[in-house]
Order: sequence, then structure tokens, then C-alpha cells
Amino acid sequence: MSFSMRSAGTSLSGFVGLPGQPHLCEELSDEGIPQLRFPEPFNSAEYFIDRHLAEGRGSKVAVRTLQREVTYAELLDNVNRFGNTLAALGIERGERVLMVVNDCPEFFFLFWGAIKAGVIPVPLNALLRANDFAFLIRDSECVGLVYSSEFAGEVEAALRECLWRPRVVLRMEGGEDTLTALAHDASPELRPVPTRAHDDCFWLYSSGTTGRPKGVIHAHGDLPMCCHFYTVGTLGAEENDVFFSVARLFFSYGMGVAMAGPLWVGGTTILDERRHTSQTVIEVFRRYTPTMFAAVPTFFARMLAAGVLTKNDVPRLRRCVSAAEPLPPELYRLWMEATGVPIMDGIGSTEVGHIYISNRIGDIRPGASGKPLRGYQVRIVDEAGNDVADEMPGRLLIKGQSVAKRYWNDPERAAKALVDGWFDSGDTFRRDQDGFYVYCGRRDDMLKVSGRWVSPFEIESTLIEHPKVLEAAVVGRADENGLVKAEAWVVVKNPASASEPTAEEIRVFCKSKLAPYKFPAWINFVHELPKTTTGKIQRYKLRALAGNVGLR
Repeated sequence: MSFSMRSAGTSLSGFVGLPGQPHLCEELSDEGIPQLRFPEPFNSAEYFIDRHLAEGRGSKVAVRTLQREVTYAELLDNVNRFGNTLAALGIERGERVLMVVNDCPEFFFLFWGAIKAGVIPVPLNALLRANDFAFLIRDSECVGLVYSSEFAGEVEAALRECLWRPRVVLRMEGGEDTLTALAHDASPELRPVPTRAHDDCFWLYSSGTTGRPKGVIHAHGDLPMCCHFYTVGTLGAEENDVFFSVARLFFSYGMGVAMAGPLWVGGTTILDERRHTSQTVIEVFRRYTPTMFAAVPTFFARMLAAGVLTKNDVPRLRRCVSAAEPLPPELYRLWMEATGVPIMDGIGSTEVGHIYISNRIGDIRPGASGKPLRGYQVRIVDEAGNDVADEMPGRLLIKGQSVAKRYWNDPERAAKALVDGWFDSGDTFRRDQDGFYVYCGRRDDMLKVSGRWVSPFEIESTLIEHPKVLEAAVVGRADENGLVKAEAWVVVKNPASASEPTAEEIRVFCKSKLAPYKFPAWINFVHELPKTTTGKIQRYKLRALAGNVGLR
């Protein structure tokens, strides 16, 4: 029994209905926007995990690491064992389990096992420090906490300083009293808890670039919606694709391209627990020949700067994805030159669940984030909430089925950011005459120079075109007269070239490319730019260093 589609005339390629499940359909909302219609009950673990055996994929490899392979049959078996173990430990439906787990098959087992058992998994950024973990343990009021042994130092320190103590605290591996050992003896049979598409399914915490992280609550229908409209509808992923992502699974970007997307189409994902470097990624390319590759712009730049990537290293690669930060046009050009494979730049967010604006194969504009996906409405508005004309900058609002309905324990923030189904992204965008959406910066990052709004990204893209520049970030700084000018922070490819003559070269280069009021008034060389663990530049840290010209 295949999944049927209504109104939009597309199909979920290769999907087979589960026994006793009504059809999963695409239909038009009252506003004429494509959306998914879900049966009741609907537990998303059935659609991401269980159905693959019915569709004949039991022996196919679902997850491959440097050490082992996990077939779809083994995936289902372990998901059921982990779900049964959580129930046996007394964790009940709707209670939270924090996950500080590296990129390994057990991440899949715990995440989907919890969902199937009605428990709420909450993957955390595994690179946080003890005080951050202590805040998240306390804020989430979690009942369970599972962590990989390599993160024990920070997690256990957090538990010692935190007043909130989860009832269940387990290491993932490394002995008898671990979750993996307990799951080994659990039953491999588990009936899914009868949830509904709009019921709470999992949480992700926002990156905290604008303050304390916020608990973003996603429903069972959110990941299917993201996968249908992005993974299949935009990326064009298929069952025979092999996925590899530099973005980690705890990050909504990585979760979408390295776990949810591959499972949705019945593909294979490659996981590498090591710290990603140009060399480790090349090793994965040569050993496993992925067809889908996802990274952040910084990593694409570093791979190119390493000078080790050739077209021979990517014989099966057919799609590259970039998100988290805008992709400079020069970086797109250099990647195409080196690999022959275009990068589909896009923008997404934790609150929306995944990417909602993207370039498409055959419709790519370097320097633009792309066009809205089917299934999403997008508006650019002024401070009064009115739509702005094309080419005018404004706040980006997004509406779609996968937008989170609320934040955990934070109604005040939710009231500001989530209004009538619209999510205020906090980003400034403009739409060009051809319908491409162009990122201008975070609302607080925009510069008003000589009475005109300036996008730091435009200046950064110009800086990166200079042959000596690897990365750049631009912030505003007041001069001696109190007037705001652009200040550039630059990472050069060869540290030895960080000098005043190079700075003068860059100034002359910018003057040939930019309007006079956009020239960087100051150029500082740094070894690296401050970033979050998800790859976003922390411009507020650069603003705090204003005036430290020539900082090394």
C-alpha cells in the first residue's frame, strides 16, 4: 500500500504504508500552502524506523562508522531494546531524557527508542562545559541523563554543582551498569506509544548566541514535514544515497541531513566520531564515497585551503549543502572549480526544525540563501510589521508545519518570537527581483553607516574574494566622532602575511569593489574568528574588542 498524495501532485517516492496505518497525505492548508496530513495515532518512530523492514530494507546498511555497520533490521532491534530499557528504568511518557552522546549508532538507538516509548529525547551540544550542562539539567527538569564516556568529566562536574538531580543517570557505554549493557538484555519487541502528530516528540536547545539557550519543543509531525519538503522535495535525495555531514547530530542541521533525512528515504549515513578536519573528511570521502555532503561555510573554506581535495576524491558526490552561516560567492566558485559539484546554500533554524529557504540544483544564485521551500510561507517586514518592497531589508518571518509551537518554560520569549504560527527569525533579509532571498545579517549585526543600512555579509564576501583571505567578519565600531564605520576581522591563509602591507592590499581591493561608505575603516588580523560550536560567528565578541587594531 503506497502513501497517496492530494492537491500538489507529488509523491513520497518509495514509501509503503505500515499495516493498519491510514495513508500519509499531502494536502493544501486553508491558506493554500502544501502540508502533510497525518493519521491518528502517529508515532514518528514508525515512519523513520519500523517501516523499513516492511519495505524490504532489513539487510541494508542504515548506519556506517569507521568500525562497524548497522543494518535497518539491527537498527529496529536496538531502537526497541533502548525504548524498553527506558520504560524499565521507570521513565514515563512525556518525561525528558537529556542526551550528551557523540555521533554513533547509539545516538540513533536512544533518540528513536525514546520517541517510540513516548519519552522526550533532548540531544545536547556535547562540547559544552560543566556550567552549561548544569543550566540545561536544571532548566529541562529532566528525569534521565545519558552521556558518552568521553564527556564524563564535564557532565559529572555539572551533576555535582546542580541542585536538580535526574532520577536516572547512565553512561552510554563502558561497563555493566551502562545503558548499552542494560539494553542488551531488554526485549527486542516494542509497540509504539500511540501519540499524535502534534504531540511533543523531542526537544533541541537553541545555540544561545543571543542569551541563555532556549528549549525548543518539536512535535511528531515536524521531522517528517522537514524531510518531505527539504530532503526529498528540494535536495532530491533517494534510497541509494550515502549521506555524510560535518554538522553533528545534536545540531538541527546535522540531525536533518545525517539522521532524519537518510532514514526518511531509506539511505545510508556515515558517522565519524573524530574531530572533523580536512584530512579526516578526505579519508571518509575516499573510503565511503558519499553522494550527499553537508558542512558549514568555514569547513568548506578550510578544505579548500588545505589544498588536498580533487575531483578524484568525490567520484559519486552529487549534492553539497551549506547552512548555519551564509556562503560567500567566492567560496562557492572555488568549490565548484575544485570538485565540479555545486553547493546548495540555505538557511534554517532550531525553531523551524531544518532548512526552509534554499538554492536548488538548476536554480542557484551564489551569495543568496535561495527561495522558500514548498510548505513554508516567508515574509520580510519592517519594524511595524508591514511587508517591504523587493530589495528592501527587513525582518524575516517564517510560517510552516514544522515551526515549534512554544519554548520550554519561557512564555515571554515565545510571545515575542512565535506569533500566530509565524516565527520571527531575528535575521535581516532582502528579496531580489527574481525572488531570491539574500541574507543581510542578524538584526543586531546590521550597520547604519552615513545614514544607510549596510550588510556586514556584503563586506565579508568582498574580503573573502582577496586571494590572501581565508575568513572574515565585520562589525560596527564608532570612530573618534562617534560615527559608525565597518571594522573587519580577518584570518589569512598564511599567518606570516598578517601585516600592514597586506592590510593595505586589502583596503585597496575593497575600494575597487565597494561603495566608499562600505569600506572597512579598520582591518585586524586574528588567528581564528570566535564561533559557536555549531559554526556561527560570535560577532558580539568582536564588538567587545573594538579598538584593538592589529590584534594577533
